[in-house]
Amino acid sequence: MPVQRNTKVSIVGMGSVGTAIAYACLIRGTAGSLALYDTNAGKVRAEVLDLNHGSQFVPHCRISGSDDVAVTAHSAVIVVTAGAKQKPGQSRLELAAANVAMAQTLTPALLEQSPDAVIMFVTNPVDVVTFAATRSVDAAPGHVFGSGTVLDSSRFRYLIAQRADLAVGNVHGVIVGEHGDSEIPLWSSVSIGGVPAAQFHRDGTPVFDEQSRAQISAEVVNAAYEIIAGKGATNLAIGLSSARIIEALLNDQHRVLPVSTVQRGVYGIDGVALSLPTVVSAHGAGRVLEVALDDAELAGLHSSAATLRSVQESLGL
Repeated sequence: MPVQRNTKVSIVGMGSVGTAIAYACLIRGTAGSLALYDTNAGKVRAEVLDLNHGSQFVPHCRISGSDDVAVTAHSAVIVVTAGAKQKPGQSRLELAAANVAMAQTLTPALLEQSPDAVIMFVTNPVDVVTFAATRSVDAAPGHVFGSGTVLDSSRFRYLIAQRADLAVGNVHGVIVGEHGDSEIPLWSSVSIGGVPAAQFHRDGTPVFDEQSRAQISAEVVNAAYEIIAGKGATNLAIGLSSARIIEALLNDQHRVLPVSTVQRGVYGIDGVALSLPTVVSAHGAGRVLEVALDDAELAGLHSSAATLRSVQESLGL
């Protein structure tokens, strides 16, 4: 008789991001069961009720919630969104101290409830928080990682597709480094319907000249600031991208995604958490792929690593 696969997903923090992840998982049929955890008992009960009231219209999923961390017990995947949120004009790195302390306390408590779980941090600044969380426990390699630049890469691909007047599924491109101001768009490996960005022309004119590349890169970096200024938080796209990462974990998909892990020597980078194309499977975040970088991209990646390392050191990590 086949062993029943564990498809329980717990979401920690029922703010706008945690709620969006729960909703995306529900409508996509990502998980067999969802457990919602938040210290605000009234809020978590309300979200559980609201989601359950739509259960007729989505794939079957058991939804529970509590202000007791025990609700997360025996999870396959735990997603952490808890922490102070980014205010208008505030950089992700400015959030660091409070959210790092939260991660250092919370990660051991979550693994106590679910020793075999894979934990994904979405809390910002995700790279520094991921580094602190990874160092706070003795978990299996790749079992603690961050959502990284998966969303940034989606923003990048969307903007390229829009300019090329093609469906986003035809665009392949990735953002690496910090999930934040020092992130690096890898233009040298962008492919649009199989055509390198530098060779993509319309009526004999290059579509992605230096100016348009700079404009798209800036829009990706500033996207969150624009959304936060307009509605207070980014939540819907991070909900969808998180659900996609969870599916790669639960279904052992060996999907290459730019998630944030503590690096161990790729491109000469060590002892800092940042995003690079990484194989995501049931074992968590695994092998990092060494994509060919041009000189400027490599320099930018090292600069991004240095920025993150200085923040880690300022926090005593």
